[in-house]
Amino acid sequence: MNNAMSHVYLLDDNDDIRLHLGDALRQHGWAVSVFAQAKDFLSLPHWPYPAALVLDMRMPEMNGLAVQRSLQQQGRNMPIIFISGESQSQEIIDAMKGGAVEFLWKPFELDVLLEAIQKALALDTRQQVQQHKWAQVQTLYNSLSSREKELFPLLLQGLGNKDIAEQTGVLADTAKKHRASVLSKMQVDNLASLLQLCQGFKPHNPARSS
Repeated sequence: MNNAMSHVYLLDDNDDIRLHLGDALRQHGWAVSVFAQAKDFLSLPHWPYPAALVLDMRMPEMNGLAVQRSLQQQGRNMPIIFISGESQSQEIIDAMKGGAVEFLWKPFELDVLLEAIQKALALDTRQQVQQHKWAQVQTLYNSLSSREKELFPLLLQGLGNKDIAEQTGVLADTAKKHRASVLSKMQVDNLASLLQLCQGFKPHNPARSS
């Protein structure tokens, strides 16, 4: 991974950690932004990618778990590496359940942190590629008519024209025409390609059209 294209955020209320760890990460080639308070980090309007967050668990006013939850509520999925000098086992469990990439105890070896950051940045790259794909699929999905959107989940279930006709109350020939139209608008040649394109896809706020 090209470190010059990657960004690491460090959120820790300890002045020495921000200073020394921030310098060490910059020397490794990453762009690094450091924060002493969660509110300053969370107020950022956007960030480049790939990016990763090195996050202290125990901070005044807002702890690491609260920061993790706030990011999730905002729909911001930056990978997180937690660091902590003292944490309860439940905090660790909650952090990992929340999708944390790693949990490191202070003091930790720099190489261990560097490895975790590389893992987090690779994850963020994959996430961004996937999100871009879903955005493209959503655009294609929005081009479907209201009736085609009703048939869409039935197609993803692998139902044939006759079964779709029975479930929707349309003629089999009509179901066949809708199927062909859906495939055309989704820019695929067959049902297998549609299933591959839409694997894991969940439509959101579908635009109503006639």
